[in-house]
Amino acid sequence: MADLQPAPAETPETSLRKGRIGVLGIVFFVIAAAAPLVGMTGAVPVAIVLGNGAGVPGAYLAVAIILLLFSVGYSAMSQHVTNAGAFFAYVGRGLGINVGVGSAFVSLVAYLAIQLAIFGFFGAVMAGQMNAQFGLDLPWWAWVFIAWALVLILSVLSVDVGAKVLGVLLTLELLALVITAIAVFVKGGPEPIDVAASFSPTAVLAGGIAGTAGIALAFAFASYIGFEATAIYGEESREPKKTVPRATYTAIILIGVVFAFVTFAMVTALGSQTVIDQVLARSTVDDIPLLDPAAVLFSIAAEYVGEWMATVMSWLV
Repeated sequence: MADLQPAPAETPETSLRKGRIGVLGIVFFVIAAAAPLVGMTGAVPVAIVLGNGAGVPGAYLAVAIILLLFSVGYSAMSQHVTNAGAFFAYVGRGLGINVGVGSAFVSLVAYLAIQLAIFGFFGAVMAGQMNAQFGLDLPWWAWVFIAWALVLILSVLSVDVGAKVLGVLLTLELLALVITAIAVFVKGGPEPIDVAASFSPTAVLAGGIAGTAGIALAFAFASYIGFEATAIYGEESREPKKTVPRATYTAIILIGVVFAFVTFAMVTALGSQTVIDQVLARSTVDDIPLLDPAAVLFSIAAEYVGEWMATVMSWLV
């Protein structure tokens, strides 16, 4: 089996800037990759209808617990390997360079596929938003290229610049979600708040792992995409052997709490017994179910907070 070989000595022109980012900055990057608002508008409605219905909040919580257990070993590896190519470096160090390269290619393809899907979702939402608000009728793919250019610019700039921009946007995004969720719990939904309907083992596993529960868990796992990126920033972080584990645990806990809390608020607003029917009714366009999944959260925000909140969310998406 081939072994990993030492890389050529780094120079100031080729090495990453060390000590540029701390725990909070890494957490912002990771949660931004998970994109809570995109998940709530795009993935959660589909998970509710195709998955275990009112049990979706419990699925997010269950996945958080599983990933926290996984992170014990993942964080332990970061104590011994500090490398921007985290997947390749970890797998390559443990199983050899051939397996490491294979894992790197799988990761690359997966991330590219997800990124293309997110760009497409952004383009569709932005095209509708700009047309409705300003009468600017550009095709969805035009907004995709604009988004791609902005991402490219931020990627070329120093990592701490991207962290600051993401920090501002992510804070606004989380505030919008939390305010809407609190408003739902304060005003109440069509039914009494039913914790068991969303978090009991029976609710989470409804339909079986091979059935609807498995679908919900799959969407939940996908919503945590990017949490493993904490190790990628090891070379650019301050005290990476402490920063990476702290950022990993913090990111998983925050993502889990936000997704579970807000999805539970959505279920409460729609009614645990009627949540699937409500999601279908609010997302159907031209008799096509789930054609506009974002309308589910936007309608809840408009109903419980105000139209202005739905508008803010549509821009933040």
